[in-house]
Order: sequence, then C-alpha cells, then structure tokens
Amino acid sequence: METILTDCVHHSLRHFMYRNAIFMCERLCSEFPSETNLQLLAGCFLQNNQAYAAYHILKGTQMAQSRYLFAISCFQMDLLHDAEAALCPPNEPGAEIPNGAAGHYLLGLIYRYTDRRRSAIQHFQQALSLDPLMWCAYEELCVLGAAEDASSVFGEAAVLCIQKQCLHNRFENLQTLNDDLNSASARNNNPDDVRSRQSKQAQINNLRDIPTNYHGQVNLGGPASQIANGSSNISFYNTPSPVAAQNLQLSAIAPPPLCRNTQQNGSSLNSLGTDGSRSTVNPIIQAPRRKFVDEGKLRKISGRLFSDSGPRRSSRLAGETGANTNASGAGAANNGTTNSTKYLGGSKLNSITFRSMAVRKGQSFANENIDEGIQNEAFDDSRSNASLSVSSSSPSSDNRTLEQGANKSVGGSLTNDAKIINGASEILGLLRILGEGYRLSCLFRCQDALDVYHKLPYKHYSTGWVLSQVGKVYFELVDYLEADRAFSLARHASPHSLEGMDVYSTVLYHLKEDMKLSYLAQELISTDRLAPQSWCAMGNCYSLQKDHETALKNFQRAVQLNPRFAYAHTLCGHEYVALEDFENGIKSYQSALRVDSRHYNSWYGLGMIYLRQEKFEFSEHHFRMAFQINPRSSVVMSYLGTSLHALKRSEDAMMMMEKAILADKKNPLPMYQKANILVSLERFDEALQVLEELKEYAPRESSVYALMGKIYKRRYMHEKAMLHFGLALDLKPSAADVATIKAAIEKLHVPDEIEDNL
Repeated sequence: METILTDCVHHSLRHFMYRNAIFMCERLCSEFPSETNLQLLAGCFLQNNQAYAAYHILKGTQMAQSRYLFAISCFQMDLLHDAEAALCPPNEPGAEIPNGAAGHYLLGLIYRYTDRRRSAIQHFQQALSLDPLMWCAYEELCVLGAAEDASSVFGEAAVLCIQKQCLHNRFENLQTLNDDLNSASARNNNPDDVRSRQSKQAQINNLRDIPTNYHGQVNLGGPASQIANGSSNISFYNTPSPVAAQNLQLSAIAPPPLCRNTQQNGSSLNSLGTDGSRSTVNPIIQAPRRKFVDEGKLRKISGRLFSDSGPRRSSRLAGETGANTNASGAGAANNGTTNSTKYLGGSKLNSITFRSMAVRKGQSFANENIDEGIQNEAFDDSRSNASLSVSSSSPSSDNRTLEQGANKSVGGSLTNDAKIINGASEILGLLRILGEGYRLSCLFRCQDALDVYHKLPYKHYSTGWVLSQVGKVYFELVDYLEADRAFSLARHASPHSLEGMDVYSTVLYHLKEDMKLSYLAQELISTDRLAPQSWCAMGNCYSLQKDHETALKNFQRAVQLNPRFAYAHTLCGHEYVALEDFENGIKSYQSALRVDSRHYNSWYGLGMIYLRQEKFEFSEHHFRMAFQINPRSSVVMSYLGTSLHALKRSEDAMMMMEKAILADKKNPLPMYQKANILVSLERFDEALQVLEELKEYAPRESSVYALMGKIYKRRYMHEKAMLHFGLALDLKPSAADVATIKAAIEKLHVPDEIEDNL
C-alpha cells in the first residue's frame, strides 16, 4: 500500500496534479507516518505554492532533506533566520549543509538578503565548485560584483569536475552490479534456493499468460479475480504492498506485465518465447516498484533504453535491438497479450538490467531515473513472488549473463569518457560566453558586454534572455532606440517571457512612446497579473501621463507581489520625488538598497533628494556611491560634479565634468554643468564656447539660451543678452523658468546684479 500511494503521488506531481498529490500524500502519511513521507507531503505543498503548510509539517524535523525543505519554506515566507538555522543548526556548528550545491546556493541567498555579503559570496562560490553548471549561483555573484572571469569559472577545472561526477556515478553503478553478481553466485550455489525458486516459478507460470488491457490493468477471470477484488478488472495500482504480499496467496495476486525483450545469442536477461522456454533471472533480484505510465511516456522510455538513436551506441547495436524488440512483440502477441515493450516504463525491468544499462549509458541514466520516477529497492527474498523470477536449467547462466553485461559496460567506458568530456566542454564553452557577457554587464562595462554577446551563435543570441540582456546594456548606454529594438526582438522571440520587461517599459518612457508603452503594459498584465514587471510597466505608463499618484499605486503593487524586486522600490522613490514627498522617497530608495546594495539607481535617487534639499555633503556621498558602482554613467558623473561644485570644490567638479563628457558626448547635461562652473569661475569666454557647442546637440533647450543671456549680461552686452533671453522664452520653458527669465530681463540694466540661478 505504501508503495502504491508513493507512486501515485509521484505520478500526480509529474502531471502537475498538485491537489491530487496532496490528498493521496496525506493518506500516505496517515497510514505510514514517517519523516520521509512527511518530506514528500511538504514537497507537494511547496510545488502548490503553499509554503506555510510545508513549514508547519517539517518544523522540528532532523533529517537533512527535511531541513532543506523547511529552509525553502522559511525563505519563501521571508523567515530568513529560521531558514539559516535549519541549514546550519546552532547546536551543530560542523554539520554538513544539506543537498550540496543547492543548499549552499540557498544559504548564499539568505546571507545576501541579511546583508552579509562576504558570507554570501563564499557560499555561492562553494555551490559553483560543487556544481559548475549551477548558473544561478554565478548570476548572484555577478549581481554582487564578485564574479570571477567566466573563463576561469567554466574552464578546464569545471570540465574535470563534471567528468568526476559522471565517473563517480558510474563507479557506484559498477559496484552495485558487482554486489549483484556475488549475491547471484551465492544463491545459485544453494540447492535449497534453487528448488524454492523452481517451485515459485511454477506458480508464476500458471499466471503468466493473463492478458492485460491498454492501460496496464490486469483482467482476471474466475475464482482468482473474485478472491482478489470481487470484480473482473484490477487496476495496476492494486499490487499488494511488500509486507502484505507475504500473507497473500499467490494465486490471488495479479502479476506485473512482463517485458518480453529478447536479444540475439541468448544475451537477454528476460526473454519469453512462444514455445514456453524461458531464460531466467535470479529470483532474489527484486523488480522495482511499479507505476502507471501512459503509452506516450512508455514509448519514450523504450526508445531511450533500447533504440538510442544518439551517438551513445553504434548503429549496428541499435539495429539489433530494434529487431529484437520486434521479435519480442511477435512473441507476446502469440501469447494473447499486447506488445509488452510498451510497458517497459511501467513494469520496469529488474534492478540488474537497469544497472547494466546505467553503466552503458553513463550519467544520462540517472536523469532518466529521476524523470520517470524509477526507484530501485533493496533486494528481499520475501518479495520474490512479485518479481521477475524465471529460472533456467543451469544456474550458472545467470552469472554468465551478468558478467557479459559488466564486460560490455567496461568496454564502452573509454568511449563514454570521451563523450562526457566533449559534451561538458561544449556546454561550458557556451557558458563562458554567456557568463562573461553577463558579468561585464553587471560591472556596467556595456560595450565590452555587447562585444561578448555578439560572439554567441545565432541560435543562442536570438533567444529571449540574451536579447533582453542586450536591451539592458543599450539602456545603460542611454541608447534608447537600440534598446527598444533589442527588447522588441526579445518579445518576438519569447512573447511569454517577462525578463527585462520592466526595463523595456522605462525605455519606452524615455522615448515618450505612450502608445507602445500602453500596449506593452496591457500585454504584460494579460500574460501574468502576479508579476512585478507587469505592474512596473503599468506604473510607467501612468507616470508618462503625469498621473503620479496612480503610477505610485501600481509600483506599490509590484513591491507587494515581490518585496525583493529592487527596481520596483526605486520606481516608487521616483514617484514620491515627483510628488515632492521626499521622506517616503528616501524610505523607498533605502528599501531598494536593502534588497540590492549595488542598485546604483537608488544611490542616485538619494543623491538627487539631498541635492534638492541643499544637503550637499549627503548628496556628494550618495552620488559617489553610485559612481563607484557604475563608473561609466555620464549622468551620475554630472550630478557628482554638481555636488562638488556646490561644496566649492570647483577643480574636482571640472575634472568630473570632463569625464562625464568623454563618457557620453551626446549627453548635454555635463556640458551645461561645465559651462555653469566656468561662469562661477568667471571664465566667460570658455563658457560661451562650451554653450555654442552644446547648441548643436540640444538646439531646443531653453536653459542653454538663458545661461548665454546671463553671461552676456555680466559682460554688459545687453542686446545679445536680450536676444538670448527672448529665444529662451520662445522655446516654452517650464513656468518656474519663465518667471526666472522674466526677472532677469527686468534687471537687465541693473549694474552688478548677478543672477546665479536662471
């Protein structure tokens, strides 16, 4: 019963039927209360987004897997200290972190969100050292600004690590196979066991030819069916539990559908012929637990185990296997049953068969094992009445069959080693390009990141994730047109993906593409209303329409959906500043920095608030923090220079403005601020020269003409001053600027009157 319920739960989980899995798993835990079964129930709740249920189920458990699942539930409930205590028990300082690389990754996230950057980096690095293919750990290191070059992380050492893992798995399979050989030999040398097996086999032979229907149900007729279930149909799940099987009469139990898969030269471990002759497998070898699998899944498994169209086998062997499979199907048909090869995944061959295949196929078998829910059980002679126990005339034939499988496995190991190394090298070569591009973009070395991404093959470059990263890079370069193009391609490649869509909405905001932004927001909301990116796009849409209160509500909704989404906090801060609510704006920016201390936009936002409040020292500190994170942002450098100028550090301010101009010659802000600094230093000719150059980049910027009018006024060139003040008014500046310009015109002929802010 326990086996049946467990398989039913796994079957439901594989088919995303979480409610059914939870219900059946509750029955399992009620009937067989154990911590292992509680782990399965907690896993069902976690997959059904019910972390609180998993939390209460696993609270107080001690097994490693239980502690890991409990930590996951605590993390999802934002109980970070409880999650840390589960992974690193305070009373066991030397305890091993459960689940290896996954456990270290989770602990790294906990340390990151509790502002322990150094410890987080250590655990992310440890996760990568244990599993070089854990990309998410490398992503976190990039976000923290602590990632090493991708060429060193995904280099030769990583290839050797992957090979070592595969060889370790192969060694375990070989060791298990060797144990089976020794066990089979000992059994075959015992005459009492031989007689016992022959007696049990005679009973099984009486039931061997019971037909099965399409869905794996066994059709019983006569007294046997009445004893078993009181009906003519018994489900595949009616196989008795291991304990109960000892007390039931064999005649009342439906046998599993046999896998009649013959091979040439008598090399098959299980073969059934139409003449009734059978080659046997030792009865002590227990068949794994059975589960219901649909026909499509069974064909998939059968294709993987026996056809293997890939390079793992030669075409000759594949052809022989195909022929043998056809012969097997014909034999089964003659016995009045359906082709039993389609039940391969459901009935599962005995353990030795699977292990020999695992050795031949390398690590890929481990993945197949997980995919199909195959679980190898301990050998138990008390359960041999439910196993594939067919005996031949010579007991030594079992050993010969097993030894042949082992020899074939070892013979192909060298080829498999080469394939593993080549496959790992190809994967890591791809990760080196992706990783280096992502690392450079997180360091805001945008042009270098673009150059790396362009090295990708087209089939990878044209994916949604890569195009979104390219769009983000162009966004940081303030090239909004190219960013729009990249994000549009990303939407076309992956219309279901929300990766980078929050940034895309900001791109459209800066381009003032209100129609495209509105359409994007509606699409994202219809795709996923519970994603913070959707509400960020909606908020940007309202912000572009100057409806800052509604925009703020949308950004707050994004924060509510994901409190660890730093950009949503930052956008809230921007809206508070637009509403001149500086206190709440500071709180929002600080919340973003608690999530991601390298989110330079929030440092910049805090600097702007303090600049407007004329707290220049605070402003300079926050702008400098943003500059240290992103030393290539022309905007950040411009405002840092402005803060330095306000602190009477004009020379430092001039140097910073020069850097800002070199970083982005298309950005008019640093040139304008440089002209302001030159005016304060009374270097009027240089200031006019800078402003004349700036007019070419920003011909319709009223503040440029207003500043030129101010300079001409101070040089007593009143006609030119009046001309430029008039041009500034013609360009329709803001109401505050209009008042300032008119005041300057009124005082045009007042001697020694200097207006500092026009």
